[in-house]
Amino acid sequence: MTDLTADEFMERLGSRQSEQWLDRYAEASPIENRDGDQFIGVRMGDIFQLAKELKGMPLAEVEKMLESPVHEVRVGAVSIMDYQARDKKTTDQRKKELFELYIKRHDRINTWDLVDRSGFWVVGNYLLDRPRDVLYQLARSERMAERRTAIISTGQIAMKTQQIADTFNIAKILLQDRDVLIHKAVGWMLRIAGDIDRQKLLDFLDEHVATMPRITLRYATEHLDKTSRARYVRPRKAI
Repeated sequence: MTDLTADEFMERLGSRQSEQWLDRYAEASPIENRDGDQFIGVRMGDIFQLAKELKGMPLAEVEKMLESPVHEVRVGAVSIMDYQARDKKTTDQRKKELFELYIKRHDRINTWDLVDRSGFWVVGNYLLDRPRDVLYQLARSERMAERRTAIISTGQIAMKTQQIADTFNIAKILLQDRDVLIHKAVGWMLRIAGDIDRQKLLDFLDEHVATMPRITLRYATEHLDKTSRARYVRPRKAI
């Protein structure tokens, strides 16, 4: 029987190291952008597969993985959390525990990919029929990853319930954010909201177009027709 422990995951992960993937990560994530993360060079697909094999891991062991400085180990941790949150057999109590662990250890879920790998289901799905005050608290956090969790969680809520008010409300909070990773996430979630109610997206854009980051506008308007999109996103002038 497979040992569902952090040590088992890390031992099996280590056997999948590759210099090729280590070089790729070094190129994609320079040391100055890593926020203390270490990489050992394991392909994401291999991490996801291993996480799926060990998805029954107790949350105390998952938390041990979150404490690792190795990025791929934490990718594994949030992947296990995601798989558990998605599983129809997972109890409401376990979903609550997953949500609480995510929020408690958000200091270790500190990059955009860790947020995107787990935030939709662990946070967004948990809040479908619950108060969402926590998202507004996260939206005002000093930490980029927490602000990103706030906005992407509204996308899951929108897709599952057709409720889009939180997307627009949190987008307003984050419109002047200093981080491009938030600009992109806001535009992405506005696009999802617009797929549900096009007119509300257009009204939001009309109100805020003058102050929205260009990349947010680009992402938010991707599903508009060419004429509508041209109202908001104009080509850059040649220098």
